[in-house]
Amino acid sequence: MSAPLHYLATAPFEAARQVAILPAGHRSRRLHGHSFLARVRAALPSGWAPFPGGEGGALVSALTRAVADLDYRYLNDQFPVPTDENLARWLRDRLAVPGLASVGVQSTRDAGAELDGADHCHLWHRFRFEAAHRLPHVPPGHPCGRMHGHGFEVILHADQELAGQDMGLDFDDLARHWAPLQAELHHACLNDIPGLANPTSELLAHWLWDRLRPTLPALSWVSVYETATAGCHFDGEHYRIWKELRFEGALRLARAPQGDSRRRLHGHSYLLRLHLTAPLDQVLGWTVDYGDVKALFKPVYNRLDHHQLDEIPGLADPDPASLAHWMRGEIAIALPQLDRIDLYDTPGCGVSLCWGELGPALPA
Repeated sequence: MSAPLHYLATAPFEAARQVAILPAGHRSRRLHGHSFLARVRAALPSGWAPFPGGEGGALVSALTRAVADLDYRYLNDQFPVPTDENLARWLRDRLAVPGLASVGVQSTRDAGAELDGADHCHLWHRFRFEAAHRLPHVPPGHPCGRMHGHGFEVILHADQELAGQDMGLDFDDLARHWAPLQAELHHACLNDIPGLANPTSELLAHWLWDRLRPTLPALSWVSVYETATAGCHFDGEHYRIWKELRFEGALRLARAPQGDSRRRLHGHSYLLRLHLTAPLDQVLGWTVDYGDVKALFKPVYNRLDHHQLDEIPGLADPDPASLAHWMRGEIAIALPQLDRIDLYDTPGCGVSLCWGELGPALPA
């Protein structure tokens, strides 16, 4: 089965702004600043980059050049209304990148907005609460059967058609909808909350969806991080879990031109995110156990971690796109629920290989 491949890149910039269209008294009407992060996703055509395997670096360079005109600037001198949405539009119009699928601006660690070419906006806001739980239906001896706790993180995603508007929902709108749930969940035992007798990530995401969607019709996904490396998305119908892994690898990009440092032996600390879509187990209350995902991927992981990647049999090139395709082939039988692989060779920059529904992209 073919799978669309998107290249991912990020670039930071520092800037100040005032957003005068917000209501009187709103803090963002005052002069303030952010450490912004610009994000792009593009289906780059063959031959666009200087050499095969150099697509990611070329995309990062293009985005870095685009944000240079915003770095250490007062954004109101550039735009009358410097919202995240208008910043994304400005970058989108200046990026001479084919196959551009989305451009995003993340103004804080916990909030951002992404636009496609048709002005469809994906807005997201992250929240955190501290809680205890146990999973009552897991097999005997499973660690999740014991009472334990997590610093849970929740991301609320909202999709909107902007049609040229300066902004859609304010991030504070999402925060207002979240506030009653924060009061109920923070410093609580989830099992004691009505409807959460079996508080798996999947059922917690579903519970949050049911509480939020009636008054927040723009809500498109709820993402629950149970740990820093695993969690679940829910869109009212589908469950998609993810499991993150990290590995250390050395490589040479043999097709880089003479004099390019990537021809030399070098290395990366890779971030790998495996996404799986599956129906809910009505007894256990989850789709696939995160521990099972890690265990089933372990034979492939052992061939990657602390190895020279261009020496792996069957892997012709060790660039992120080739690695993602190779991983898919190696794990397809063991993990049939897998439908997306995100691989980052540097922070925020890499590829996404997706043969299921695209779904939300987690923040960089």
